[in-house]
Amino acid sequence: MDERTTLEVIAPTVEEALAQGLAQLGLTADAVSFEVLDAGAKGLFGLGGRQVRVRLTVNGPNGLPASRPDPVPAPSQKSDSAPAPASAPARREESAPVRAEGHDELLDQTEAIVSKLLFHLKLEAQVSAHYSDMDSPERRVINVDVRGRDLSGLIGRHAETLNAFQHVASLMVGKASDQWVQLVVDVEGYRHRREKQLRQMAQRMADQAAKTGRRQVLEPMTPAERRIVHMELRSHPAVTTESIGEEPNRKITIIPKED
Repeated sequence: MDERTTLEVIAPTVEEALAQGLAQLGLTADAVSFEVLDAGAKGLFGLGGRQVRVRLTVNGPNGLPASRPDPVPAPSQKSDSAPAPASAPARREESAPVRAEGHDELLDQTEAIVSKLLFHLKLEAQVSAHYSDMDSPERRVINVDVRGRDLSGLIGRHAETLNAFQHVASLMVGKASDQWVQLVVDVEGYRHRREKQLRQMAQRMADQAAKTGRRQVLEPMTPAERRIVHMELRSHPAVTTESIGEEPNRKITIIPKED
């Protein structure tokens, strides 16, 4: 299991949401705590209506949610509303730097917002968020993984729909958290596969340019995709790269280096 401690799931019923979440985490029911964030609108005998949204939290060694740094008598209550033990001030002071950076709160907020957007799009999916390796106090970068069934429509042609969804989600998270946040939303590993394809293509075309001594012009790409190619070939011994043209048809040219 990865380092994720929380997971939000949208499904027709609470039972289905729990089943999907446990399958995603690879855990049994006694290893997690759950909270119903949106009970949905139930129809007759629980059929129809609005889907439910549930958050699962992986329990720690003491049977409490792993994301809770200080055990309290009532795990289902928030720590700021539960009676604090005598030694609580010292523990809160130790955990303050983590909370000040907004790690747990910002990731939870991101997952909640993305889940809500998917809910309004009538898409059933699991959402998990984690900080990117590029994240820093000055530049908040969060990777959001979305997994589920029938999500091809969320990607769209050349990821146009996904990029628009990502932009809207970034604006909403930034407004809710009162800070600038960059989200990188991936659906079923699409961006990872696309990045791998771009890197392989860049190396093939670079070898072709070096072999023939002729420039190789690639297909139009988004700024993010062009950046991947530039970074992949920046240390290539035989070629350089540059972008040409205007958006949305801006493309990369691979240029052989002169001897």
